[in-house]
Amino acid sequence: MPDGPVLYLIACGGRPAGGLTDLVPRLQADGWTVCVIATPSGTRFIPSDELRTLTGYPVRSDYKRPDEPDVLPPADAFAVVPATFNTINKWAQGISDTLALGLLNEALGLGRPIIAVPWPNQALARHPAFERSVADLRAWGVTVILDPDQLPAPDSPGANEGTFPWNDLRTRLNHLRQELPGALKP
Repeated sequence: MPDGPVLYLIACGGRPAGGLTDLVPRLQADGWTVCVIATPSGTRFIPSDELRTLTGYPVRSDYKRPDEPDVLPPADAFAVVPATFNTINKWAQGISDTLALGLLNEALGLGRPIIAVPWPNQALARHPAFERSVADLRAWGVTVILDPDQLPAPDSPGANEGTFPWNDLRTRLNHLRQELPGALKP
């Protein structure tokens, strides 16, 4: 049984996904029960065994068989950390070709609270399809944390790695947790 509201962290294939091992204990201390779901590319950026140990749940990246039981408790909220260019664009188009996208599309349809932290490079963030996808997700109620000036520069991994908004994410998740039905108010 979860100790607090259940947060599904959706990890996409981006360098910040490696920081989930630092984020998970902080979120647990804030009262969240955390489960990690990774896109296929995201699995290359996260230490799945360490995250399984931290959360007590397996890291899922693929659909289960219909006759298999769910190994994760149902989610109360979602955070896409980091959200790649591809994931944002596919999600806004309703594509569910991965477990992560399937869950996000269902969550959107169910009206579950979702926070997305897109992390493309600065050039991809200016692509018209990406800008339109972000605008659509925001219009549909998704909280999007995005400051283009903090994103990494294209083709210069050493010059500008960008500044991932971990603190902003955690602050917004704390506010969100307080708004969930049955949340304990301070």
